Amino acid sequence: MILGVTTIAAILFLRLGPPPDPVLVTPDRFAVPDGVSITGYSVTGNRAILVGDDATIRVYDAGTGALIEAIPVP
Repeated sequence: MILGVTTIAAILFLRLGPPPDPVLVTPDRFAVPDGVSITGYSVTGNRAILVGDDATIRVYDAGTGALIEAIPVP
């Protein structure tokens, strides 16, 4: 029984570790073309996904702010 409680405590400790650092989506951090407004964004892992009003989805590296890929939406 002690082993079971210790195992559950260890699993909770590992799963509920410190939260990841927040990623701030600000105009100076990610290079969005002039005249484009951000209509939506999401952060997954080390990627920030920004959707612009020009029907383009831009994928950025969340740490450096470098553009990885721009995907036009038809």
